[in-house]
Amino acid sequence: MRLRALLETEALGLRLLGGEEELDRTVRGVMTTDLRDPSRYLTGGELVLTGLAWRRNSADSEPFVRILASAGVAGLAAGEAELGDIPDDLVSACAHHRLPLFAVNEDVAFATITEYVVRQVSGERAGDLAAVVDRHRRLMTSGPAGGGPDVVLDLLTTDLDLRAWVLSPTGRQIAGAGEPLAPGICAALAGEHLAAVRTGRRGPHRICIQGITYSLFPIKSGGRGAAGPGGPGSRDVRESVLSDWLLAVEADAGEWPAERLDLLQGVTQLIAVERDRRDAARTVRRRLAQEVLELVQTGAAPAEIAGRLRVAAPVLLPGLGAAPHWQVVVARVDWDGGDVPGGPVAQSLLEEILVDPSASGPEPSDRIAVAHTGDEAIALVPLPSRPGEPGEDKGPAAALHADELLAAVREPLQAGLDGDGRLTLGVSAAVHSAEGLRGALEEARHARRVAAARPGRVCAAGHHELASHVLLLPFVPDDVRRAFTARLLDPLRDYDRRHRAELIPTLEAFLDCDGSWTRCASRLHLHVNTLRYRVGRIEQLTSRDLSRLEDKLDFFLALRMS
Repeated sequence: MRLRALLETEALGLRLLGGEEELDRTVRGVMTTDLRDPSRYLTGGELVLTGLAWRRNSADSEPFVRILASAGVAGLAAGEAELGDIPDDLVSACAHHRLPLFAVNEDVAFATITEYVVRQVSGERAGDLAAVVDRHRRLMTSGPAGGGPDVVLDLLTTDLDLRAWVLSPTGRQIAGAGEPLAPGICAALAGEHLAAVRTGRRGPHRICIQGITYSLFPIKSGGRGAAGPGGPGSRDVRESVLSDWLLAVEADAGEWPAERLDLLQGVTQLIAVERDRRDAARTVRRRLAQEVLELVQTGAAPAEIAGRLRVAAPVLLPGLGAAPHWQVVVARVDWDGGDVPGGPVAQSLLEEILVDPSASGPEPSDRIAVAHTGDEAIALVPLPSRPGEPGEDKGPAAALHADELLAAVREPLQAGLDGDGRLTLGVSAAVHSAEGLRGALEEARHARRVAAARPGRVCAAGHHELASHVLLLPFVPDDVRRAFTARLLDPLRDYDRRHRAELIPTLEAFLDCDGSWTRCASRLHLHVNTLRYRVGRIEQLTSRDLSRLEDKLDFFLALRMS
């Protein structure tokens, strides 16, 4: 279709601001973006839609338009909802680069323009797949009335005789037409896709498995309003490679004409709408996780944390009834050089890893709450309690195990990390109260550090591995033992000799009771306030914090080696 045709359709609400002499350009697709540099998503011939969120001042317009013109886009359509009138600097930049510029009325949704363009382009190139575009709005809804990506994949099968599947970067099948792929094949396809993207090869990528050829098409989020991988300011492929979906088609796309390749690219754009919808739906869960973790890390009262957990439980596990147990999982992605932020990448990965690999569809991941702070992602995982008598704690029904979490996803993730990245992950024990959540967080963080000490690109460790240091105690040299224990325990021994304060026995009992104030006070026949005074004195004399797992571990080792 020609750009001129867009002006002839009143329902699109487009007004031409410049470039009338270029209106005979051919439109081959459409892309919505608010990235400052969307070049890696452009192949040429697109109508680019933007809400202008990338523009901070007048100096931003010229480089943005220059990038679009260099990529060979057909035209630019800017929404008026954000800033009102289109800025003069953007009009001037488009005129300078001979790029047609349209204003989009604030009452017209970008989805309306996208649907119209895709319908026209696909209709001109492949009438046998027009039904895909006709159902574009159904793709944007979930549940029985919509069907998400499955609608498109079913039509690929019925209209073009193509079997296709949507896969996550870890190889989990999100949608598919016909029989599901075997997990091993899914992992191999995801690994090939990630390796190809990391080496800069342009899609579609082809791979032959068990005598069958598959073509792999990237499904890239438009980035409009995104804040994570692929969002505004994303420039390095490492920021999105571990979060983008892919479309696997059972066919050799190398034999296809350009028209069919363009059509499949349009299909990936439609599926990207579902991906953006899923990411938007995660916002509430991410915010819940962030709020709870901020309370935990700032030392809020257990009652306040428990209140937030009661809010989170129905969202994460609808209809659960009783308050669940919780586990904490900490993940970190580190790239060589440290020039790429790892927190958002780790957040997207953790949201995917914590889904049962055998589960299909996007909805299972909707019950995972993951926050990120700096380069670290932290997941708050609810665990239903086992059935039992009312008021009786039977423990969690099924806890997560570190060695199992990465088993199914190790192969594709190693390809995505491609020799210059590492994923390390730590898993806490299950806790059933807000009071235990801070300890679970420190436990997961310490387990992740244990994993980071191991070789390999993808490593995990669980809470049960933190006790493995006991096996090493006989091999610690005597002089190292003496120096370590003296540095940590001598201030307490000296204080006990002068004041008969029994700080050492108090410390031993406190560690044996796993930091429980009530149990420790009961064992020592002390009032809780007296116990708190003694623990405070221990922390003051040693400059340690007994609420931190690392310091508890040091005290435990010192007592064992003394």
